[in-house]
Amino acid sequence: MQSTSNQTTFGNLLKYWRKQRNFSQLDLAVFSDVSQKHISFLESGRANPSQEMILQLATVLDIPLREQNVMLTAAGFAPIYSESDLSSPEFEPIRKALDFILLSQTLTPVLVMDRYWNLIQTNPVSQQLMNWLITPEDLHKFYIDGKINLMRLMFHPQGLKPFVANWEEIASHSIKRVYREAITNGNNQQPMQLYEELQTYPDVPQLWKLSHSHTWQLPLLSVNFLKDGLNLNFFSAIATLGTPHDIMLQELRIETLFPADELTQKNLTKLN
Repeated sequence: MQSTSNQTTFGNLLKYWRKQRNFSQLDLAVFSDVSQKHISFLESGRANPSQEMILQLATVLDIPLREQNVMLTAAGFAPIYSESDLSSPEFEPIRKALDFILLSQTLTPVLVMDRYWNLIQTNPVSQQLMNWLITPEDLHKFYIDGKINLMRLMFHPQGLKPFVANWEEIASHSIKRVYREAITNGNNQQPMQLYEELQTYPDVPQLWKLSHSHTWQLPLLSVNFLKDGLNLNFFSAIATLGTPHDIMLQELRIETLFPADELTQKNLTKLN
């Protein structure tokens, strides 16, 4: 599938994102209150956009902030969205909010991760679950830039794979999700690099062929951890921060693992 890695002009980038969102030129014109002729001229390079026009079109197409910066740069404007560190002083209220979410969940694992599935924060229940599955010493091989990569941890044969009873189902769903996110990340190659790395692990390439139609009657796909006779079954919910104006904040994910049955809730207490 075509990416934007070689599409350095604003017109090509606009066309790429319009097609990603399954918009025709007429659709984009109607929803952005711009003439179809002007959309055509912008894509062909016959017209140059203003900064306001770029942001207007990007809003309609729901383009990530990171990629909006790329479009602004391609059109000759300075990027307007920052990419800060969570430790920045101005983010203290956000850190407090994340701490509240993590610590208020005393019976369910909660993880905060970035767009690359790198773990940023966990609550005590998550740490207990992680330590039960893999020793802290063995976790080090799954680090990327000093952070544990959760996809690498799930797919690697020395990671969680031996302890996930329905690994094929979970991995099949996950590798397709990683791929979908990689091809919609514009010029950023890191998501695709992660996907390509995961494809080198045993049993992963053939996962595309698996449909697991026998599980479709279930309301949610759950992950089933099994180790030392202890069975833990979770479904997950992923939340994001609302209305972010910072790239890092927009890309934060908060995943909560909810016990899928009473046995899991009971067995969780045995990890203390």
